[in-house]
Amino acid sequence: MSETNQNQAHLIQVDKLVFGYGERLIFNNIDMVIPRGKISVIMGPSGCGKSTMLKFFGGSLRPQAGKVRFDGISVPDLKREQLFQLRKRMGMMFQSNALLTDISVFENVAFPLREHTDMSDSLIHQLVLIKLEMVGLRGARDLMPAELSGGMARRVALARAIALDPDLVMYDEPFTGLDPISMGVAIKLIKKLNDALGITSVVVTHDVKEGASIADYIYLLGDGTVVGHGAPEQMLSSSNDQVHQFMNGLPDGPVAFHYPARAIRDDLLGDQQ
Repeated sequence: MSETNQNQAHLIQVDKLVFGYGERLIFNNIDMVIPRGKISVIMGPSGCGKSTMLKFFGGSLRPQAGKVRFDGISVPDLKREQLFQLRKRMGMMFQSNALLTDISVFENVAFPLREHTDMSDSLIHQLVLIKLEMVGLRGARDLMPAELSGGMARRVALARAIALDPDLVMYDEPFTGLDPISMGVAIKLIKKLNDALGITSVVVTHDVKEGASIADYIYLLGDGTVVGHGAPEQMLSSSNDQVHQFMNGLPDGPVAFHYPARAIRDDLLGDQQ
């Protein structure tokens, strides 16, 4: 496939990404593509860099080596103002929801519209009500964040993430802390909005069942690399030991229970010898 055709098929391209903190290597030659109009799910154990990857998509972090392209644009090469403009094409739903606690539900969703557009108040009013209707919370527009349940707060955060009609919406652990009903609502909304709005979605999660239920494609990260990738059915039936262990939640396998350390006998008796 030519580079032009790749750009048309993929919204994001990550090539040979290398990044670390000091001597700790987080990513080592990571390759990844995010197809347009699809839901891509990034999975992996805690600390493997799932949420960190989203920061490269939005330009919050720059790779030490390799390339990150958004719609053919090299994100690390953008100047500050160019990066701000590019981010208007991205929506983000944070794990903590990150709602502004001193303003209403309505104003939380209106905030990006007021900050990044010159729309009239009447148009903003209509758009906010439409976004809240899409997540089933138009009737809650006058509530304050403290009055919301966890599931409702997550939906308000989603309405805010799509306020500017972005090309890309990123979800950082969207299922964490939700009860089964709220989780089912979140799963349905992510799929429904992706299809209805024609957007591209990237979901970061360690919840295998929920992630696989909405994914068009899955990337599994571990040990600084892409351990495996493929459609959900391919990942769930993979013969790769590390993929099999994670996708099936097995306690024993290539991913060890203990963090690397010297023998416990040496640790306990070392200072006495």
